[in-house]
Amino acid sequence: MASSRTVQTTLQRYREEIQAALREAVAHATASTGAEASRLLQDYYGQMRYHLGWVDAQLHPISVQTGKLLRPTLLLLSYEAAGAWGQLPLEGEPRRYLQRALPAAAAIELTHNFTLIHDDIVDEDSERHHRPTVWKLWGVPQAINAGDGMFALSRLALWSVLEAGVDPALAARLAALLDRTCLTIAEGQYLDMLFETRMDVSVDAYIEMIRRKTAALMACAAEMGALLGTQEAETVERLRHFGEALGLAFQVRDDLLGVWASLDELGKNPAGDIYRRKKSLPVLHALAHAQPADRERLQALYQHSAPLSREQVDEILAIFARTKTRSYCQAFLAEQCRRARATLEAVPAPSTPLARRARNDLEAFVDFIEAASQS
Repeated sequence: MASSRTVQTTLQRYREEIQAALREAVAHATASTGAEASRLLQDYYGQMRYHLGWVDAQLHPISVQTGKLLRPTLLLLSYEAAGAWGQLPLEGEPRRYLQRALPAAAAIELTHNFTLIHDDIVDEDSERHHRPTVWKLWGVPQAINAGDGMFALSRLALWSVLEAGVDPALAARLAALLDRTCLTIAEGQYLDMLFETRMDVSVDAYIEMIRRKTAALMACAAEMGALLGTQEAETVERLRHFGEALGLAFQVRDDLLGVWASLDELGKNPAGDIYRRKKSLPVLHALAHAQPADRERLQALYQHSAPLSREQVDEILAIFARTKTRSYCQAFLAEQCRRARATLEAVPAPSTPLARRARNDLEAFVDFIEAASQS
């Protein structure tokens, strides 16, 4: 199994380049405004910079690691695994070959973050990464606008692939792919909010929701990286399927941790998703397989508005135990990891050391996520 250190090493490898591409995307947007407009809009772009961890609430420069940069890293690894368009690291400029793919990596991360700004509003989350969320500091209307602006920035960042030498036809294909993915994510968000008001959501419906809300962007990242790395359609298709399976497994891992992780593993109170009455995979599986009395009790506890007590949470965990819900979620996660690994193994492999390292790193992601199915 891949250690946490192995995965963290991979996530750190491209952090500097990804952050530079993100900063360039924001700076490029502000450079086209005049002096007066720049002064008036300073706080607007400051809200985006705050969310990205570059400034504090007073908009003073700081350095805060606010995210793993998983999706842009997945894009760059897929680019490398697909062959990196025949480019190789150069002596003296070992990262120059990344320039072709970095605008797309920045676009993926900005897309992810615009959804987070909006999710924080929908979920009424007052903190993210132990900092107040954008809406909590500047209000819901301005946070919506900041998220909208970050969505537009993601599209502008992507078109910078033209400056990196990408053919216009391929750039248009990448843009269409990102647009379709954003629509798919919005569909997933709609379903997620719809499901919060219902108690008759099936496991299959939930999987369809997370396929859109979570897995779609990871599939998009892998596909975009592959498109930038090769013209081989089979490689592109297999890496897209790899990203989707990884995304499904990633979400179910979160679902498992949200119920059964210890304080040390999660950094939050155990069973946090139960306390929040989150309609994640465990509760939906339990509702579908519980005996009538248990199902009625579970429905009653999830429909009440009063905060759950520790005793009530223990009741819910006992129902999960009787329905073997944890084992089901672990088996589902393991199956998605098996699917991801099998798809990756079937990717036609360029023989370069760069491609081999990228495939090993992608497999390490799978191993890391799969560990949750064995704890």
